[in-house]
Amino acid sequence: MEQPIRILIVEDNVIIADDMQSMLEEIGYEIVDNVIVYEQAEEVLKTKEVDLVLIDIILASDKTGIDLGKHIREKYNIPFIFVTSNSDRATVENAKTVKPNGYLVKPFEQQDLYTSIEIALSNFDYSEKGSPSDAPGASEDTVVSNSVLKDSIFVKKQHLYYRIQFGDIQFIKADNVYLEVNTVDKKFLVRSPLKDYLEKLPKNKFYRAHKSYIVNVDHIDAINSKDIMINNNLIPISKDFKEFIISAMNS
Repeated sequence: MEQPIRILIVEDNVIIADDMQSMLEEIGYEIVDNVIVYEQAEEVLKTKEVDLVLIDIILASDKTGIDLGKHIREKYNIPFIFVTSNSDRATVENAKTVKPNGYLVKPFEQQDLYTSIEIALSNFDYSEKGSPSDAPGASEDTVVSNSVLKDSIFVKKQHLYYRIQFGDIQFIKADNVYLEVNTVDKKFLVRSPLKDYLEKLPKNKFYRAHKSYIVNVDHIDAINSKDIMINNNLIPISKDFKEFIISAMNS
């Protein structure tokens, strides 16, 4: 079951915060909370599930948005974006010390907000705490790649990133430069090489069954010498995969 990305807004200007919330909800994101000070944000992060945080650098508290960014880097493995009226060199240099996943200068449009969130989610490296993947030369394709959490993966569909539990993915089929990610009742198109995508998935469940297919072994309904069946889909298999499956069934 997919669910929209959950966002925490930390902004001490109530009018701007409400405006941001409206923009985000209109796109389809879920707002977990809308708070004005560091301490409130700390409490929300501790008690609720948050996928991304939008943080004003100057807050109505002794601790700033940069302090909050540092706290998130140390305690949580989620991306955050600074939202600020200040784009002067000193502020930017100070903000860079906590490695934000985006920097948005007010005033901004809905599209700017959406793009910043999308890029932050796509480029964030969930495999290592506090380590955004900011490899030089990231192309536009990077923006539509997927981001992984412990038990799920984000997949883009139209203007939203949906979170899909690994267990819900039945099989993945390569089709030119795209992959078709199949769940029980939905298909998602992803731009990625099959080999790279396999590396994002749990190694004890997902296997390359054929040069064009990755399958979740938990969903295999039937097998013969050349194919397996998953949810009434006949999927060709390689000789190596057939031997692997048969030996796994017999062990």
